[in-house]
Amino acid sequence: MTEKIPTTVITGFLGAGKTTLVRHLLAHAPKGKRIALIINEFGDLGVDKDILAGCGDDTCREEDMVELSNGCICCTVADEFIPTMQALLARPEKFDHIVIETSGLALPQPLIRAFNWPEIKAQVTIDGIVTVADAAALAEGRFASDEAAVDAQRRQDEMLDHETPLGELFEDQLSVADLVIVNKADLVDPAMLDVVEANLRAEMRPGVGLIRARNGHVDIAALLGMGMSSQDDIANRPSHHELEHGGQTHEHDDFDSFSLRIPAITGKDDLLATIEDTIRNHDVLRLKGFAAIPGAAARLAIQAVGPRVTAYFDRPWKEGEVRDTALVVIGESPLDRAAITQSLQRAAV
Repeated sequence: MTEKIPTTVITGFLGAGKTTLVRHLLAHAPKGKRIALIINEFGDLGVDKDILAGCGDDTCREEDMVELSNGCICCTVADEFIPTMQALLARPEKFDHIVIETSGLALPQPLIRAFNWPEIKAQVTIDGIVTVADAAALAEGRFASDEAAVDAQRRQDEMLDHETPLGELFEDQLSVADLVIVNKADLVDPAMLDVVEANLRAEMRPGVGLIRARNGHVDIAALLGMGMSSQDDIANRPSHHELEHGGQTHEHDDFDSFSLRIPAITGKDDLLATIEDTIRNHDVLRLKGFAAIPGAAARLAIQAVGPRVTAYFDRPWKEGEVRDTALVVIGESPLDRAAITQSLQRAAV
């Protein structure tokens, strides 16, 4: 019997650091290990694949990266995910491992069930499901399902989101996990971090591991080789959606996204200030993208979760590459696209 290809599924809410974790994994995977990567983004601008391209050339070549950008993977299992897996499995050179990075708004259950599809089940097994949690966002009360757990001052912050669908989605991502990574732990004081972890454990299945991380830096041995065969244990991984909605088709009508381009901007500081101001004034959940900074030979990568904006130069601009600023905006529906665009355009020359 041919040995099945182990697959690691990485899930977690918007901006938790899934792509950063995958970048670290690809850069530090054992030499000679060939990895295929499936990336699912919410939004039409392929930021995550662009961030990952080239970071694991010896392990995961660009032709071994597949981007699914026609909706959350949980809604496109039959139309996109299964054909993608079939195409990867049909390649003459066998992969040693497959890594799947889901959208931050994806329900995990439909994806796990897909691994019991006969053609996939015969060749692939889920090595482990890793859920990434944003310690800083959770410490601020974001994505909490219980308003009573958030103090009065934080409840006055209009950016905090206590809508049940968000809380239930995050709980679903925790309930399927074989390992929970509390990322951005360095941004939270120790006492609050203990509270965050206690709240997470209340939603996790007994015996599931929990580790802290900074910038997604985790021992690769903890990520690969778990051997969990998670698809065989789906009955013990409950889902709000499965229990309360009868397994009906999952919709993302509560969320909206769009992308925009700015040909030229005045400068880095002005752009980041404009982004932060726009997020606060228009209830943007997540913003990410790249910027062309005047006089800079490298591209500026931008990541924002709520009003917390981070930016770093990720690589030099390629010869002939269009140098402009491209951003994807995600929030609760309906986003006021015209007003948000007008606000961000204030950074234009």
